[in-house]
Amino acid sequence: MLRNCLYSKNKASATFTEEEAEYLLNSRLGRLATASASGQAHVVPVVYEFDGHYLYFGGWGLEKSLKFRNILKQSRVAFVVDDVETVEPWKPRGIEVRGLAEVVREKGKVYVRITPVHKVSWGLKRRKNGTD
Repeated sequence: MLRNCLYSKNKASATFTEEEAEYLLNSRLGRLATASASGQAHVVPVVYEFDGHYLYFGGWGLEKSLKFRNILKQSRVAFVVDDVETVEPWKPRGIEVRGLAEVVREKGKVYVRITPVHKVSWGLKRRKNGTD
């Protein structure tokens, strides 16, 4: 299992707990928030990957998308992964990551890498008896 993941690259960093890293590794769908140069918010679902250090996403037509254009003008983003573990009792859980997005071009492919700067999570901590 992943232990505390540290982030550097000469930028502010976020440290994920084991539970947070495991949750990000086992989920695939998140919501990305970007903003236009004028400050107009834009939120879209994206399929992502997490390598223990960064969040990544790509996709068909990425370079033509509004999220891509927004990232080129403003690299600060927010990314949320959440779900409801159970309804009875009500147990929502998730993590919000704020970070810096950068466009990566590699081997003819284009994708976005998010460097986590700040995070907050809920419902992910396990108690000794295995429940929240």
